[in-house]
Amino acid sequence: MTKQLSDLKKKTGGYKNRTRSRPQGSASPLPLKAHTAADQTMSKMGKIVFYEDKNFQGRRYECDGDCTDFHAYLNRCNSIRVESGCWVVYERPNYMGYQYVLARGEYPEYLRWMGLNDRLSSCKIIHFASGSQYKIQLYDKGDFAGQAYEATDDCPSVPERFRTREVHSCKVLEGVWVFYEHPNYRGRQYLLEKGEYRKPVDWGAVCPNVQSFRRLTE
Repeated sequence: MTKQLSDLKKKTGGYKNRTRSRPQGSASPLPLKAHTAADQTMSKMGKIVFYEDKNFQGRRYECDGDCTDFHAYLNRCNSIRVESGCWVVYERPNYMGYQYVLARGEYPEYLRWMGLNDRLSSCKIIHFASGSQYKIQLYDKGDFAGQAYEATDDCPSVPERFRTREVHSCKVLEGVWVFYEHPNYRGRQYLLEKGEYRKPVDWGAVCPNVQSFRRLTE
């Protein structure tokens, strides 16, 4: 029996505990698992992590796709880490309220994403067409009436370039765009994907103030 145990120890390298330890410092450590093809596809789509406190502290909630309401899991949101993809997050459930467009990166406090408060409740991942071009048509009246303006690049000041401060309707012909309430890409922001917008409420605005806009790239 002693010889058999000795031979077994030589073959196995002794009776060492081969169980892997959990990573330290994680608020909610997950079990290790193999990455399947579905996991890899999902990671390519995007991943965003919301934190209750500043500097990525406190409770957190992870999303890898559209979410209509995560406010039940977090009472507030003071920091965000976008690990992959480009996202638009909303103040209220069902993609309502203030919008914030976030590219990949770290946002240790809500002022970093130009947030007006620490309330977020829903989010969407932004999908880009492969090899997308950029073209948008703006109108100074609703239903695509009145003076028309066309752009294919960023505009830091609509008043200077087009001599107007309001956009009442628009057509996004190519690409993804972001409208801003004030010049130089400041103030409230609104995501516009390819399609027709007959009035400001169609892109989530309560008034036609659009004083800058830019293309959104991956």
